[in-house]
Parts: sequence; C-alpha cells; structure tokens
Amino acid sequence: MPRYIESDDRDQSTLFPASLEEYITEDNPVRVIDVFIEELNLVELGFDSAVPADTGRPSYHPATLLKLYLYGYLNRIQSSRRLERETQRNVELMWLLGRLSPDFKTIADFRKDNGVAITRVGREFVLLCRHLGLFSQAIVAIDGSKFKAVNNRDRNFTEHKLKARIEQVEENITRYLVELDRADREPSLVPEARVTHLKEKVRAAKKHLQKFRELGHQLKQAPDRQISLTDPDARSMATSGRGTGMVGYNVQTAVDTRHHLIVAHEVTNLGHDRTMLREMATRAREVIGEEKKTTVIADRGYFSGEQVRACEQDGIATLVPKPQTSGNKAGGLFDRKDFRYNARRDEYTCPAGERAIYRFSRIENGLLLHRYWPSACPRCKLKKRCTIGDYRRISRWEHEAVLERMQRRLDRTPDAMAIRRATVEHPFATLKSWMGATHFLTRTLPKVRTEMSLNVLAYNMKRVINILGVQAMMQAIQA
Repeated sequence: MPRYIESDDRDQSTLFPASLEEYITEDNPVRVIDVFIEELNLVELGFDSAVPADTGRPSYHPATLLKLYLYGYLNRIQSSRRLERETQRNVELMWLLGRLSPDFKTIADFRKDNGVAITRVGREFVLLCRHLGLFSQAIVAIDGSKFKAVNNRDRNFTEHKLKARIEQVEENITRYLVELDRADREPSLVPEARVTHLKEKVRAAKKHLQKFRELGHQLKQAPDRQISLTDPDARSMATSGRGTGMVGYNVQTAVDTRHHLIVAHEVTNLGHDRTMLREMATRAREVIGEEKKTTVIADRGYFSGEQVRACEQDGIATLVPKPQTSGNKAGGLFDRKDFRYNARRDEYTCPAGERAIYRFSRIENGLLLHRYWPSACPRCKLKKRCTIGDYRRISRWEHEAVLERMQRRLDRTPDAMAIRRATVEHPFATLKSWMGATHFLTRTLPKVRTEMSLNVLAYNMKRVINILGVQAMMQAIQA
C-alpha cells in the first residue's frame, strides 16, 4: 500500500535468522535482572536445588525460575499459569531464560518452597542500594496498609458476625415453617412445587445452622476469636472508610525519604500498627547502617509510649504525633498542654498559677502513672474552664520525659507529617496497582510474605533503574 510503512511478508524466508540478542536493546531492564541474579550466590541464600542432585531427572536451575519470577513481578505478571504462557511467546523471556519453558506447577512450587531464600534476595538488593549510597540521609517513614487476602468476607467469622448469621438463619427457618403451616391449613393457597421448595430450604438452613454452631466451638478455641475458612491466617481488618473493612493482611513498610526505596517490610495479620514501631525502625536501621543516626517518621496509629521509649533506648529518633483523645479539650476545658511540668520539683503549674503536687502512683494497663492535683481547685476562679469535678487531676507516665523530648523534635520539624505522607503512601498505591484488585494470590502468612517480598524487590529494582539507568546499574552490580 503506497504512503504507508510496509510490513514484512509472513511467507518470506531469511537465509540468516535473527538471533534473540538482536531483539533485546542495550537499555532493556531485562538485562538488569539477568546480571543481578547471576551475581547472587544461590547456595548461600538457601535455594533448593542450588546444588544439583547426582541422580534423578535434572531440575531447572533456581536462577532460571528466580529470573522468571522477578521479570513477572516487574511486568505485573504474578500468576504461574500466565508466566508459563509468557515463556512461550515473550521474546524478552526467551532471551532471559534461554528458551526454557517450565510448566506452571514447577513455577508455583519454586515460590512455595523457597520463601525464605526469596526474602533474602530482596535484602541483598537493599544492601546493594546501601552500597551505592542511596540511603545517605538515614531518614525513613513507616506506615502500614491493608491488602486483600484470598478470603471473602462471608468466609470470615467473629463472634459478633457468627451470632448475626445464626439469628438470620433461625429467622429464615421460622418464616419457612410458618408458610408450610399455611400450606397445611389451606393447600390451595400454596402450590405443591412451592411446598417442595420450602422443605428443601428448611433442610439446607438447618445444615447451615449446624455448621455455624460447630464454628462457634472453634471460635472459642481460637486465640483471637476469629476464623477464616479459605485462608486461615487472614484476618478481618477495618479500613479508613466508615463501615468498610476487608479480610486480609497488614503490610508494614519503612521507606527512604530521599529516593522512596522500601528499606524494610513485614507482613502481619494484626489489624493495628501500635506494636510495630520498634520492629520496623530496628529493621530499617540495620539496613541503613547502625553507625548512622536513624530518624523514623510515623503517623498517630503508631503512637505508644513503650514503643517510643524502646526506640530511644536503641538510639533511634522518632517523630510520632500523639493522638488527640482529650475529653477535656473536646468539652472546651483546659487541655493537658496548658499545665507546665517542673521536673526539679516534680509538680505541675496550672493555668491559674497554682501548684499541682504529687499525690500517689498506681499501675494502669501495665504502665506506672503518677497522679497530681492542686489543693486550690474548689475556690479557683478558673474552675469552670478546668474541670467539672472537685479537683483537676493530672496523670503522668513514669517515662513521660521521653514523649516530651519527641514532642520537641516534632515542634522543630513542622513538615514531618507532610514528608511522611509524600514518602510512604505512594509505594503502597503503586504496589496495589501492580497487584490488581485481588492483591495476594497465595494463602497463609509464610506464602503471602514471599509474594510481598517479590513485589517489594520488583518495586525497588524499578526505582533504582529509574534513578541510575540500566547501564549504570549493571556496572554497579558487577563492580
């Protein structure tokens, strides 16, 4: 056709067929995958079959399957069946694997059987980033996000949900029986087919009721009073939207504020973040280097006095705002911040200038709290703005000074939360976009951790390629 770019004739034969090398450009990211995997010591990392057996059918080299998975996660192809198809039609994979085409069962078993080793590969890449000087600032932002598991909400039960389901089934049985009684009294009002259908529904409902009662016995034995039938490790978790939630996992990440690389990550089935601050901060510091002063930024969901104190003892500076839960402030009364503490005299000064002296100590929720209040409260002119009780009592944790030092750091860094939001929330959005609407494809916590490690490794590799470029990164890996 004139005036258009001509295509090749499909029946035209060539004397010298093109080699696979000619189809892969010098700046193709697949070359980075090949170089990175080839530089790894798969025996030390603990991969199965890294040392071939002397007898039996030869297996695929673990480097081949690791390259296949890393390529798949870099290109949003996580399914083992889809990866099998891609090895048969994708020129980049033909080049990367040398035209090998493992079946989907072999591909899936590799991910299942090498979870710990795959996690170590992700750590090796993060250590490479440290060697390249990409973590020079030693400032990380920590956050958690909920990821969907392979478990529908109807297949997850808590005591409240199970009770509601039982009541619903009992109401249905009652309604069916009432209609059957009506059919017995007036057969002409209810067709025979309807009667047969109602009897079937009663039998099915009773089976459901028996099943729910058996689940009730299992719930009483579960440590957290929760059962998931499809993925036993998945848990029902609340999300930010009102009345919403999902059955899934809580993925924790520590992200470098300079290059937005995921320094450390963890997958848990806890529905909150309160106990994760020290663990994630410690992991981040180990990767960045313990010789550097590490600063960690997190949101209010991580606030815990004990966790903040543990981080300070480990030499980690934290920036975590305290939740605004003061009932006095909500009622228009003086807030705790309006009372000034005198450490030398161990007393507070109230807004009216009166001394709130130490009275006694007691343990609440495992914390030792000191109690203070002034004697002048009953005759104070500001009492209506201070308390509705006889005295305004103030509680102080025995290690409150740790939280006060953190608050001073926050006051000196007013943009800390903006930095946190711009740093750590974008990787979560990227990962969820890559993983699709179903998020995790595997079940149980160990396998889900392996899947997330592959996602994090792919994310970090793509980030570094964008920062350094393909050629510079290949040279850094081989150096």
